[in-house]
Amino acid sequence: MDAMPDLPRQNRVPVFNMPGAVTASIALLLGLHALRDFVLPDEWDIRLLLDLALIPGRWLASVDPDRVAEILSKAAPASADAVVNPSASLWTFATYALLHDSWMHVIINVVWLAAFGSPVARRCGPWRYGLLGLIGAVAGGILHVAIDPLSTAPLIGASAGVSAMMAAAARFVFQPPPSFLAGHPWQRVAHPPLQTIPELLRNRTAVMFLGIWLVTNFVFGIISLPLGAESSTVAWDAHLGGFLAGFFLFPMLDRSRGAKA
Repeated sequence: MDAMPDLPRQNRVPVFNMPGAVTASIALLLGLHALRDFVLPDEWDIRLLLDLALIPGRWLASVDPDRVAEILSKAAPASADAVVNPSASLWTFATYALLHDSWMHVIINVVWLAAFGSPVARRCGPWRYGLLGLIGAVAGGILHVAIDPLSTAPLIGASAGVSAMMAAAARFVFQPPPSFLAGHPWQRVAHPPLQTIPELLRNRTAVMFLGIWLVTNFVFGIISLPLGAESSTVAWDAHLGGFLAGFFLFPMLDRSRGAKA
């Protein structure tokens, strides 16, 4: 007689331990870049870039047509067509985040998205996660246009949305669990309250993370590290705009009842 008890069947361990929304976001970014790199003819890819990228000079020309000559005087000949012909479209404040100019560029963004988007998606759910990424991209685009309105270089990349995820995660991932729960992970609070700004400033780990991010972002913008084609740019100001939006607006999106603004 077999005395071995019937044990519950073990579930399969997922290949990627990420929320479905994060996995879908990464698949979308990688798939779009693969489509542009391997499938689309060059002329189609250029058309897609002009239609979806965010070009500050195009917006300035649309709002103030009298400054077109000034914009064109500062533009490279190859980018002048981007200002004169296509009209400014509101969707470019979001769609620019879907495009990248090299595999290194998109891989860096998806790695950081996996790291910081995952805790945000687990905490607030897929719809709020997506809304936060959209808000971060739009905020980054707006700040970039405001700071460099004469630029005719297409702004592309998901960095502003990823920066919003980093800022949102910083509001809750760096706080240590209560000492009386340290030895019992199953008793820990699933969604601890967000830290207030004074609490964050007293959290050495959070302050170190925020300081490193700000310094790195500033240095990155100063030295203008190339990530691909010279006709595009990933701007420090877009990163900063997304980060600020995620940091200050995430408490409004947080679904945890114990959240503190």
